[in-house]
Formats: sequence, structure tokens, C-alpha cells
Amino acid sequence: MRYVHVMLRGRVQGVGYRAWCARTAEAQGLKGFVRNRRDGAVEAVLAGADAVVEAMLDACRAGPPGARVDDMLVHEVSDTALAAGGRERFAVLETL
Repeated sequence: MRYVHVMLRGRVQGVGYRAWCARTAEAQGLKGFVRNRRDGAVEAVLAGADAVVEAMLDACRAGPPGARVDDMLVHEVSDTALAAGGRERFAVLETL
């Protein structure tokens, strides 16, 4: 199982990025969460098989139509990153 924390910047709010991310991650069987940040970024934690997480990271670089990802920071984390939510299924959390 691989766990990654992702921070995305660019035009990633107001374009349906969170909903797209949740649908895409859930369709791939990933656990974790996505949420907007007050600074305009989108934050996600992805948990799943290495190949599936890597495919989701590739998808996140492009995002949904209308999005523009200018910067994407990815950090390996432990399962404790799921403490905020997303242990049972992929979740959309409140803005932080």
C-alpha cells in the first residue's frame, strides 16, 4: 500500500477539481480525501496500490476540463495521513 500527500496549485478551485478527483479516485479503488485550501490550493491524500496511485498522480497533473495545474508537490506519507478522513472510501472534506 502506498500513501501520498499531494498539493496542487494553479486554476484548481472553481473548476470542479475536488468532485473530479473524488470520482476518479473512487473509480480506481483508492482511499483518501481531497479538499480545498484557503490559500487557493487543492490538497489530497491518495492511498492504494503503487501502480494505481501513480496512475492517479498522472491524472491529477492534468485534472478536469477547465483546470490548470501549475505546481504539484507529492510527498510519501504514512497511513496516519488518513486521520482527517478517507479510511473507508474516498472523501471530499471541508475547506481547510
